[in-house]
Amino acid sequence: MNFLRPSGISLLGTLVLLAVALAAVACQSPLPTPPLSDSPEASDAQTLVVYSGRNENLVGPLIQRFQEQTGIQVEVRYGGTAELAATVLEEGANSPAEVFYGQDAGALGALERAGRFVALPSEILERVEPRFRSREGRWVGISGRARVFVYNTDALAEDQVPDSIWELTEPQWKGQVGWAPTNGSFQAFVTGLRALEGEERAREWLLAMLANDVQSYPKNTPIVEATGRGEILLGLVNHYYLFRFLAEDPNFPARNHYPESGDAGAMINVAGVGILDTAHNTENAEAFVRFLLSEEAQSYFANETYEYPLVPGIPTHPLLKPLSEIRTPDLDLSDLEDLEGTLRLLQEVGALD
Repeated sequence: MNFLRPSGISLLGTLVLLAVALAAVACQSPLPTPPLSDSPEASDAQTLVVYSGRNENLVGPLIQRFQEQTGIQVEVRYGGTAELAATVLEEGANSPAEVFYGQDAGALGALERAGRFVALPSEILERVEPRFRSREGRWVGISGRARVFVYNTDALAEDQVPDSIWELTEPQWKGQVGWAPTNGSFQAFVTGLRALEGEERAREWLLAMLANDVQSYPKNTPIVEATGRGEILLGLVNHYYLFRFLAEDPNFPARNHYPESGDAGAMINVAGVGILDTAHNTENAEAFVRFLLSEEAQSYFANETYEYPLVPGIPTHPLLKPLSEIRTPDLDLSDLEDLEGTLRLLQEVGALD
């Protein structure tokens, strides 16, 4: 099947390029994985093949619990989300993958657009709010992450931190802001900016940031480190990276600020799952999705990885600002599917040089 877009760039080709460009995606460094079975017969009633863009250190314990509870043996291929999405497309109907577990809604949307996901049962979809699932019902969010401005508390009081990404282009922030343009979560944010404000406004913001000497880092963790050292005053990151530092040092001189303007700088993205059209046993695949949305798994994300549980009624970690109090933009996460357009824009403005 040919996935050519009007630009002449194929979705598969772009995702492959994206996978190469995102070799340093935060928390997604490819880990050694067991070989997957080569034959469809191996995916029997007690086996499930999962392609996971989430790190084994984060989700491995949950997958082990699923195996213990169900007796279903899970074969996991770990890697970068974009890399694995490209692999699914390249393998086509011969892919052994049955479930795709992605780090962000953009990759999920790209696979949905390529027709690779089957419809999920309504009782699974309805466990989360509509804003955290595919409007076509073909993927569902599992955990949420907020975009924030992490700032140095030795240099700034919270009321001095900007509330809009556009304020970061002003002269007083010259050379004092960090971003990670090769990072998947940053690219999802730029895709959100394009969806909310249009291509030209997104280009304008990127060029203004570059003119304001924005500092580039390979991923989120070095941005938080640089902020704590005072190398920069603030950075654009996902919320949970800070808490890993605070767990080691409660006096680490950085905190998160949730922008109040409601622009793309305050978007909530999700890690989520979809069942692939190559699944040999959809019952096992659905059981896996249900487990990730169970109270046990949702509480794990809240307390162990500092993410937002997406099933109503599961308490958020007390260190986090409740989702209901975050002024998020009016953004349909399905609109984050245009990864290729974002990559092209970042290349054109020179952010990926």
